[in-house]
Formats: sequence, C-alpha cells, structure tokens
Amino acid sequence: MGVRRRRTGGGPAAVAETVLRLAVLLQAGAAPAAAWRHLAEAGDAAAGAIVERVAGGMPLVEAIEAQSAASAGRTPASARLAAAWLDVAAAWEVSIAVGAPLADSLRGMASALRDAQESADDVQVALAEPAGTARLMGWLPLFGLVIGGALGFDTLVILFTHPAGIGCLVAGLVLLAGARLWTGRLVRSAQPPPGTPGMAAELLAIALAGGVSIERAHDLVDTAPGGPRGADEVDGVLALSRAAGVPAVELLRASAAHDRHDARTSGRTRAARLGSRLLLPLGVCTLPAFLCLGVAPMMLGVLAATPLPALGG
Repeated sequence: MGVRRRRTGGGPAAVAETVLRLAVLLQAGAAPAAAWRHLAEAGDAAAGAIVERVAGGMPLVEAIEAQSAASAGRTPASARLAAAWLDVAAAWEVSIAVGAPLADSLRGMASALRDAQESADDVQVALAEPAGTARLMGWLPLFGLVIGGALGFDTLVILFTHPAGIGCLVAGLVLLAGARLWTGRLVRSAQPPPGTPGMAAELLAIALAGGVSIERAHDLVDTAPGGPRGADEVDGVLALSRAAGVPAVELLRASAAHDRHDARTSGRTRAARLGSRLLLPLGVCTLPAFLCLGVAPMMLGVLAATPLPALGG
C-alpha cells in the first residue's frame, strides 16, 4: 500500500514548508536525493512529483523547474507558487555550484518564501473589503430590476418590448460590462506581483557564502533558473561592504529582508488606494447602469400607464 500524499496549502508558504524540512534532513546528514525521497514517502505531493521526475532521468534542478511549470496558472496564487519553486531551483543550483552549505541556504530560502507569503496574505486581507464591495455594487443594476418587479412594474416587458426600454437595456448592459472590466483591472493592478522580493540579494548572498568572487556570483545568479532578477539593485550594498570592509553576505540578506518589508508596505498602500479608485467605475458606469436598468423602466411604465390629456375643449 502506497503512502498517502499530503497536499499542502498553495503559495510560497507551502514551498517554504517543504524547503525547511529539506534543510532539517540535510543538516541531519541525509544526502540531497535521499532527503527528497524521505519527503515524498512522508506524503509531500510536490516532493513526490520531483522524485518521480528524477527517477525518470531528469536532473534535480530541472525537476524543480518542472514543478514550477506544473504549478503555473492564471490566478495570482498559482503564479506566486510557480515563482517560489523557480526561486528554489535557482538557490539549489547556485548553492551546489559554489559549494555553499546547502542546508543553510535552504533555511534562508524558506524564511524568504515565508515572508513573501505573509506579505501577500496581508495585501489580500487589505484588498478583501474594497474588492468585495466592488463585487456587491456590480449587482446593483440587477437589484433595480428586482425592485421594479416587486413594486408592480413590468420592467422586463418594458426593457424587451418598448423602443426606449430596449435602448435602456443596451446602454445598461454596456455600462455594466464596462464597470466589471474596469473594476477587475483596478483590483488586478493592486495585486502583489509574482516572485519573492529581494531574491536577487538572497541568491547573491548564497553565492558569496561559497567564497566566489562578486563577478562570478553575479554570473551564477543571472544564469540560474528564472533568469536575471535585477542583481544590479544590490550594487549599493556591495559598495557599502567594500567601503566598510565587512562581509557582504549578511548585508545582502538584510537588504533582502528590507525589500520584503517595502513590498508589504507598498501592497498595503495599493490596497488602501483601491477603495477610492473603485469609486470611478461606480460613478461612471455602475450607477448609470442602475438608472438604465432599474429606474428608467419604472418611469417608462408610469408614463405608459398615465393617460394623455385630451386635445381641444
């Protein structure tokens, strides 16, 4: 009987859990291949998939990259999950290339991924209220139809048979579709981008921990899975390290932690601004759609039911 695989939650936190367990197994003396196999036998679904690829002849780093591709999707959560596995593949490749302690590298990677997930969670919580309000207001024009029917007006009949009602129906649907597209675009723009903030500094710290030169470290980071990650942004940290005569590894990791803090603050700021920006599609599209689909049919019904005054004496 096979071992039942445990499915972890989505996002970088799930990857961080797997990576942290790998680090513990490696520090306990397990070989890398054996550590992955132990995780797979313990029920880790991602580790099981990676072990199956390795058993089929795929190199380990490529197997981790393939896990990133398998995790990719259209949702922000799946994009973050795929980016997290790509970061793990890069850290593994860089650590092996320079001979840095793999367990320590993975512990740092697990911490970075956990911070990234917490940052994304904070932003999602901050976005929940304005996004939920926007979705609720999107139903307002349809509520107008229900209200009209409850008051005794044949709003649907007017919208589909009366010439002016048909015009109101077309205009209302166009405005409603525009409001949904506009609102969705605003909500998507407030989402945190995929990837782990400060990953260039993290990978460069792993490379330098192996004792290679800065130029060699830059080359390894640029050619690691995922491609260049803006390593030029850490030049200021490296310059400070040279000027102060202190090792750059801890400075780089502190810089990466600062980048993650900035990403969390920026995400909260975007979420706070979203509430006011959502007023634009509400005022320009949603409320006019409510007037077209809810109020205008009732007014047309009243006019149709009101007899016109007789002409003449």
